[in-house]
Amino acid sequence: MERGSDKHGPRLDSQQKHETEGLVRGGGTTHAQEWKEPESMPAVGEESVRSYPPGHEPGVPEGMTQGDVDVRADLAKWLSDTHWPKSKADLLRQVEESGAPDRVTGMVHSLPEREYTNMADVGETLGLGVEKRRW
Repeated sequence: MERGSDKHGPRLDSQQKHETEGLVRGGGTTHAQEWKEPESMPAVGEESVRSYPPGHEPGVPEGMTQGDVDVRADLAKWLSDTHWPKSKADLLRQVEESGAPDRVTGMVHSLPEREYTNMADVGETLGLGVEKRRW
């Protein structure tokens, strides 16, 4: 008696042969359901179309420049574990203790003496752009 495999019985061998027959003969996919087929890659030079939900498009937020975004991100990195509100003295102490670069320390040092409620408040006081939300 001839069998295709020592691991499976004749019924499973026959089933596997049937499942792979389309791939062996036609060179195409063997999936019956269209949703199981992999998506094709875009051709060289062809852009893929991406869809983003409103308000989540990549790029710089409206009302800010790329420089504003970079500076605010650098500030936020060194003030990330701050519990708001904080005074200028508290913010300065935090950036100095965390070993922030001179650029960040200088920006915090240039802040006027008052309480700050969040990172956007600090950025706005420093003259960085503030994103405009579209609701």
